[in-house]
Amino acid sequence: MRVSKEIINGFIIFSGIALYFMLMNVLGYADIFYLRLFNVVFVFYGVNRTIEMNLSEGKLKFIENATSAMITSVIGVVLSVVALIAYSYFQGGDAYVHSLSKTFLFGGNPSIEAYSICLLFEGIASSVIVTMLLMLYWNNKLYTD
Repeated sequence: MRVSKEIINGFIIFSGIALYFMLMNVLGYADIFYLRLFNVVFVFYGVNRTIEMNLSEGKLKFIENATSAMITSVIGVVLSVVALIAYSYFQGGDAYVHSLSKTFLFGGNPSIEAYSICLLFEGIASSVIVTMLLMLYWNNKLYTD
């Protein structure tokens, strides 16, 4: 049984984000909001890798590549959010999330579930943006029917 490139590259996105955030936590930079934005680099890498693999396989249809790229990024986002939920419970539950939310976009005291759902929506929105940017970048190699 062969694992699809979308799953492999989605796992690469997740691994990069997880290692990056663990490193930031160990170094004491986890509370710096602007460093959190760097995780988009891993999403760009994984999605771009999927598109390059599709092109090397001779898949040149725009919709096919856009779908594949979107699936890759959503897999990475979902794995990252699930891992954050597990890590949050391991680190103390809602108290850990409250320490994260001080520097995050929402105010108040969100629960793990609310925090995770917001991150899921934010991640899916960034997945759409990254996919569209990379599809524009690779546009000259693709065609539509």
